[in-house]
Amino acid sequence: MAEFVYNAIDKNGKEKKGNIEAENKEKAREKLRKEGMVPIELREATALNKEINLQFGGKVKPRDLSVFCRQFVSMVSAGVTILDAIDMLSTQTENKKMAAALKEVLLDIRKGETLSSSLGKHPDVFPSIMVSMTAAGEASGKLETAFARMAVQFEKSAKVSAMMKKAAVYPIIVALVAVGVIIVMLVKIIPGYSDTFAQLGVELPWITRAVMGASNTFIKYWYLFLAGTLAVVLGIKVYKSTESGKKVFGKMAIKMPIFGKLNVKTASSLFARTLSTLIYSGLPMMTALDIVAKTMSNILYEQLLVKVREEVAKGVPMSEPITQSGLFPPMVGHMIKIGEETGEVEEMLNRLADYYDEEVEIATQTVMAALEPMIILVLAAIVIVLVAAIMSPMIAMYGAMDNM
Repeated sequence: MAEFVYNAIDKNGKEKKGNIEAENKEKAREKLRKEGMVPIELREATALNKEINLQFGGKVKPRDLSVFCRQFVSMVSAGVTILDAIDMLSTQTENKKMAAALKEVLLDIRKGETLSSSLGKHPDVFPSIMVSMTAAGEASGKLETAFARMAVQFEKSAKVSAMMKKAAVYPIIVALVAVGVIIVMLVKIIPGYSDTFAQLGVELPWITRAVMGASNTFIKYWYLFLAGTLAVVLGIKVYKSTESGKKVFGKMAIKMPIFGKLNVKTASSLFARTLSTLIYSGLPMMTALDIVAKTMSNILYEQLLVKVREEVAKGVPMSEPITQSGLFPPMVGHMIKIGEETGEVEEMLNRLADYYDEEVEIATQTVMAALEPMIILVLAAIVIVLVAAIMSPMIAMYGAMDNM
């Protein structure tokens, strides 16, 4: 899937800009026309021209969607009409971005559009899985069931996301603190000792000279260090947005020490839970696999599921390409195969999702337990080097005085 930046005229004659995902330019134009827009300009998105949404209210998180679905089910079950439920929820939701989108959804429904098509006009708020399941719920007359299932889906997604963040935040904070301490040492403390050592006129050990040299270099050329750091960060960000960059970082995510297994288990949980939810809602397997592929954040899994969809369309069991890929743990392929043989694919996927949810939680705790001593050792090594650089000349000086 490629991302394109568009400039179009909507059905009300107003100019609209934004981003759209499609396989190619023609598919992107077709999607825009289906949404009632006439494209004026369409080009592939890059890190420089990508349309950035600065709307207040922040990103809509799975937790926000879960709360919305739960409240919607409660209201509709109590006899409130869909129009009134959307109206009330647009004023109750704390996320301003979602509130603004719901107000537009309300207007579209009043014009005669379906709830699913109205939600589909806001892909930055309501994900494709939500739009598809709403459409399936409308077609089957089980809209409440579809929203109840989505609430569970988003709750699980929020839980997994929170665990992943927990595993990443601790080392990042410690690393930032370590960098701050090193900068303070190099800028404030080391220069003071440098003046003292210069006045003593003693020959300094190599470790002291090295640390003092680093201190002097950083003080003189700090702006180059800052510019270099910013250039590296920007370069990585731009490279990550390219096709080759996505593949490289995708491989790193599943191969890297400590975090690799956690990322694989998270992808397994997301795949199983999402596909199970879509099949439960009555969506065809082809449509469900297409939606699941788009929800995967790692391009390797996205490309695999596109391939799986093509193989299933040819009549190949889904378990075969998944097992052969080697991206998912063997258990995923085995469980899906059992589900295909017994006719209970949805149930097996649901069990897989529950299993890998627990595995993600255990893996997160394991990662935290492994990182803590590693970080302590790294910080201890830094402190030892700095202390040795300061204390070595003093020890040498006191030793020389004792020999006099």
